[in-house]
Amino acid sequence: MTSTRSPDGRALLISMWTSAIFAVVALVWGVATGSQLIVFDGLYSFASVGLSLIAVLALRTAHRGADERYPWGREAWEPLTVVVKAVALAGLSIYALVAAIGEILDGGRDISLGWALAYGIVATVAGCVVSLILRRRSRAGGSDLVRAEAAEWVADTLLSLAVLAGFVVAVALARSGRPDLARYVDPVMVVLVSAAFLPVPAKLIIGGFRELLMMAPPPQLQARIEAVVRDVEHAYGFTESFVRASKIGGRLDVEVEFVVDDDSTAQTVREFDAVRADLDERFGAFNRLISMSVGFTADRRWAL
Repeated sequence: MTSTRSPDGRALLISMWTSAIFAVVALVWGVATGSQLIVFDGLYSFASVGLSLIAVLALRTAHRGADERYPWGREAWEPLTVVVKAVALAGLSIYALVAAIGEILDGGRDISLGWALAYGIVATVAGCVVSLILRRRSRAGGSDLVRAEAAEWVADTLLSLAVLAGFVVAVALARSGRPDLARYVDPVMVVLVSAAFLPVPAKLIIGGFRELLMMAPPPQLQARIEAVVRDVEHAYGFTESFVRASKIGGRLDVEVEFVVDDDSTAQTVREFDAVRADLDERFGAFNRLISMSVGFTADRRWAL
């Protein structure tokens, strides 16, 4: 099955095509109304198109598995893509933030409030729909790329809500006889939204680099792995167990070392293979690709 026909691939394609439509609509709408906030939304969507396409290609590459060039698999392409996406979106947010501050210092700008308000409503509804689709797939065992895409769309939907709220405030100010203050709403909202959005790509960058550097998986996942190994240790009467784990994209690498003594119920090669099979079955409940290495020793120094 190709990645574009998989549930993850379909979810990423939905994100990509929706972003493409929004990019065109928002850029045209933003220029027509004179709103920098809508233009920023359009640029964000435009960037998402290219980044979503990269995510689809990375997912396809990761699903090709191991070969002579990639003996451990291609899953590292997933966190690498997440980092690239996050850096690009962070750069776009910083650019918008600086530009908006410049407009505030220049006295704000006039926009077509009625059409801008209409855009805020359309963008918010559409963003909610796509966010729900991606979050549902993410919770159903989607890849890290889908989770990153879902986080991106949630942030974009919050941006659309901010757009809508800002234009409601601007309309209220204009109708109350303060058009001078309404001029500042658009650039001020760009500043607030850009600053609020920056932690999202920052979190994705940190998580992606953790995987690329083969650091330990998130604490909850690490705790689940250690709990499984402890259960097997007690079941077979091993003296000790040592666990090393890392998460790279959709693959979980686990190395387990058991210290065996005379009272352990597993002593032969066939019995050790039975322990491996038991571990493999227990890890199967994790619903992810597991690369597992299991060793046995009577001298704990070889397990350290």
